[in-house]
Amino acid sequence: MNQEFNNFEEQNENNFSIREQIDKYLIHWHWFVLGILLSLVTAFLYLRYYTSPSYKAVATILVKDDKKGGIASELAAFSDIGMLTGAKSSVDNEVEVLKSRTLVENVIQRLDLNVFYIAEGRVKSSFLYKDSPIKIEFTNKSKDFYLQNFAYRIENKSNNRFVIYDEKENKLGEYSYGNEVKTKYGTFIVSKKIENLTDAEGKSHSNDPFVVHVKIVPLSKVTENFKLKLMVNPLSKNTSVIELSLIDPVKERAEDFLNALVRIYNEDAIADKNFISENTSRFISQRLELITQELDGVEKNVEGYKKQNKITDITSEAGLFLESASQYEKSVIETETQMKVVASMKDFLKNSKKGDLIPSNLVPSNLASNVTASTSIDEFNKMVLERNRILKSSTPNNPIIIALDEKIEALKISVDESLNRMQTTLTIKKRNLDRQEGLLGGRISRIPTQEREFRVLQRQQQIKESLYLYLLQKREETAISLAVTAPNAKVIDAGKASDIPVSPKKNLIYLGALFMGLLIPFGIVYLRDLLDTKVKSRQDIEAKIKAPFLGDVPQSLSANELITTTSRSSAAEALRIAKTNLEFMLNHVPEGQAKTIFLTSTFPKEGKTFITANIAATIALSGKKVLLVGLDIRNPRLDEYVQIPSKGLTNYLSSKDDDINDYIIKHNGFEEFYVLPSGVIPPNPAELLMSKKVNALFEQLKKEYDYIVVDTAPVSLVTDTLLVAHLADVFIYVVRANYLDKRMLSVPQTIYREKKLPNMCLLLNDTDVTKGYGYGYGYGADLEDERAWWQKLFNR
Repeated sequence: MNQEFNNFEEQNENNFSIREQIDKYLIHWHWFVLGILLSLVTAFLYLRYYTSPSYKAVATILVKDDKKGGIASELAAFSDIGMLTGAKSSVDNEVEVLKSRTLVENVIQRLDLNVFYIAEGRVKSSFLYKDSPIKIEFTNKSKDFYLQNFAYRIENKSNNRFVIYDEKENKLGEYSYGNEVKTKYGTFIVSKKIENLTDAEGKSHSNDPFVVHVKIVPLSKVTENFKLKLMVNPLSKNTSVIELSLIDPVKERAEDFLNALVRIYNEDAIADKNFISENTSRFISQRLELITQELDGVEKNVEGYKKQNKITDITSEAGLFLESASQYEKSVIETETQMKVVASMKDFLKNSKKGDLIPSNLVPSNLASNVTASTSIDEFNKMVLERNRILKSSTPNNPIIIALDEKIEALKISVDESLNRMQTTLTIKKRNLDRQEGLLGGRISRIPTQEREFRVLQRQQQIKESLYLYLLQKREETAISLAVTAPNAKVIDAGKASDIPVSPKKNLIYLGALFMGLLIPFGIVYLRDLLDTKVKSRQDIEAKIKAPFLGDVPQSLSANELITTTSRSSAAEALRIAKTNLEFMLNHVPEGQAKTIFLTSTFPKEGKTFITANIAATIALSGKKVLLVGLDIRNPRLDEYVQIPSKGLTNYLSSKDDDINDYIIKHNGFEEFYVLPSGVIPPNPAELLMSKKVNALFEQLKKEYDYIVVDTAPVSLVTDTLLVAHLADVFIYVVRANYLDKRMLSVPQTIYREKKLPNMCLLLNDTDVTKGYGYGYGYGADLEDERAWWQKLFNR
């Protein structure tokens, strides 16, 4: 039998019903509906009053990249005159420049984005930008203007007048629009935007009162905010196209910021390129002044020599001798010209300062060492430009500046060494030409002295003239470079903000609110069910105990009243059904002998006495002769249901010659309903119940009555019930719903397994049919519920 009982327990523990679990939550549907409504309302209020929509503006540009191509190819036609020489650019470098703090700060200063216009609403304030009815223009800013945080409140009084208050609500005065307002942070002018004060029908609202809060935020704080929101990313690795994006609550402000960022970026890039050309042009102009003076002097000497010696055309007199020496003379002129240029470059390099650029297009191009010198000069100029750019937003003590100074100094030494090697090469070449000149001297010795002297003068003239023409050419090239300097970035798509906000995401928030509206009630019900260990339903009992289940009795608002013939409540119908089921368990009782029904429970206050009295009353209503016996002599409770005297069973058991009929009373309102009270509480209840008189008493009573219904003591507290259990034909074990802990079901489980109570069955009392516990009874009239409507709705 123990093995069979254990198998039954294991089977019931593994019996999991999905529908049962779902029903536990469906009965609380009111809470789920309320949770969803509150969550959606909260989400709506949050979106309406505590969030502002943010929009994403996007701009696309094509930047110059010497590795990937780009806008540099458009100027390839001018590459033969040196326009595209200099520092190289790449997408990665330009991305960092676009995100630089200096560039963002310049944009904010140019657009006055540190000045915020705010319209105050009933619940939340909103930013104004182009739709602001006023505009403030600072004509004279103090030193602390970009460092302080201050605000003004401007109230429109009329078409031409306004009142201004500071952040402490101190009135600064009343002014006219367009007049200067002087404050400690500077002087500004407030102008009214007429177009923003006219409705769609053209009606003017200039005289309508309005209030605008103007807040000036420190430049560093605004710069950091925009720098964090600005995203600069290359679209792919194989192109030089960059996407700039910004998320901001004001669409127009985000678009203006991106467009101004690209515009200022191009201005800075053009300024850097022009800086090189301007320095080169300045150097060429200085050299042209000096060469012009020298050329004028040489030409005057030639003119004087010819006048003095009366020479017209010495070349024709030289004939074939000069023709053979023409190639030599050309080489000498070219070599000396190159030596002059190199000497000028060395002189300029020696006297140059930090930040000065070296002209890169003056180095002679017909020498093998020119490649090294030109490369060094280009690298030198690139480092100087980078140093000057960083120095705009830094100090000379910056580690980056110090490192660049060291690299620049090293490159300067490298350039000087390249020029020295070039000078040495030209000197050697000149020495070789001089040696050849000595060889040809004998051949031209017959040329008159005048021819030799004239050649010296003519050579000087040609050298100066060649250098003069060379510098003129370079000056024109530099002027063309300045005139056609291209921007570093070409705008593909100007800044444009989407009409759909990127945040907050309303659908996602409403979906989350809906989820939370379901989750919170679900969690509450789940936790309450998880922490609630009370017996709820018949399933809780049958999962633990194999004993027959007699029925369940719903809650009753008239708990102290007995069932009568007019009772139509659910509890009354449940007791009638329980009485019918009880008859099947009493079939074994012989005819002519009373059917003895004992009732007990685990603890007091489980409704045991209520069930006992009403079962007795239900049987009595069927015309049977019923005796209700109060055998709970330690804590008698029958007097709560029937009017009984203080003497009863205990008095009879403690006496010797009394007649039991002297203690039995007839209950009014019933034909055959009798009650044997418990009597006075004795000092020795166990001894009284163990006496032979108890057995004799029941033998006597079974012959006089049809039914004997006995109210006994709870089994978990005393042994009284077990002492008289053998007198029962059936034992009803009462379990109260929402009262008895499930863990205490082990008590009736053990009693049933060990058969301590004969013919034991279970009855569940005080079930709540509104929560799905019990089965309900549809044949009886519903008990009138006197609770308020909100209690009926939510007390489920």
